[in-house]
Amino acid sequence: MTVAAPADRRFRRAHVKPQRTRGRRSLGRRLVQGAVLIAGIGYAGHETTTLFDRAAIFHVARINVRGNSRLSVGEVTALLEDLKGRSILTIDLPEWRQRLLKSSWVHTATVRRILPSTIEVAITERRPMGISRIGEDLYLVDSHGVVMDEYGPAYADIDLPIIQGLASARVGTGLAVDAERAELAARLLSSLSRRDIASRISEVNVSELHNAAVILKGDTAVIKLGHEDFLDRLQSYLELSSALRDRVPNIDYVDLRFDRRVYVRRVPR
Repeated sequence: MTVAAPADRRFRRAHVKPQRTRGRRSLGRRLVQGAVLIAGIGYAGHETTTLFDRAAIFHVARINVRGNSRLSVGEVTALLEDLKGRSILTIDLPEWRQRLLKSSWVHTATVRRILPSTIEVAITERRPMGISRIGEDLYLVDSHGVVMDEYGPAYADIDLPIIQGLASARVGTGLAVDAERAELAARLLSSLSRRDIASRISEVNVSELHNAAVILKGDTAVIKLGHEDFLDRLQSYLELSSALRDRVPNIDYVDLRFDRRVYVRRVPR
């Protein structure tokens, strides 16, 4: 006769425990092996980067410049002095970009790598809106009031109006420019940018913050235009100028700020 004996649970537990122990040991070995593998990869990567860094083929040999007009290529590359010969893989591009922006002519700049050994520089230059008189000297100034450079023979080809009242002081080694007056001058010149009008502007005066004035080429009268509607007001002067001259030969200024009323003052005797 065959008798079925119940299984002893103690034997079953004894059978399971060794499997769990082996599983934990196996997992531990895999973790250790993985850590060793990662460390090895990291070390190999570091050594590879160091090798590339030392390789002459990855040293900066050329600097290509584009977007420059007034600045020469030599002037741009001079701002990146000591860049050549450095590892192209490890140079800090934002740092070299900031060096370019130190030039008063550079408005924006980008610097990028072209492997194996070329750096490409792209810049946009500031555009002067006028020639500002600061103290006894003349300076090129852009629409944001940035003093770009002293005006001289090198810029004889630039035909821009003189801007009076834009700056009034020298601070330390720099030049102080009033931002609000620069904004007023920029709005005025922008609104008068039509070729037939812009070419006739000889001088702009923003000494009064809310009253811009202009002088036209071949005309001695100061034309006060206020702080808005510059084009309409100047056009009204051009239409009336002949009649005004017939009545007042020696005009000191014409004030056009008061809608349809025109105030004319003759030159004091």
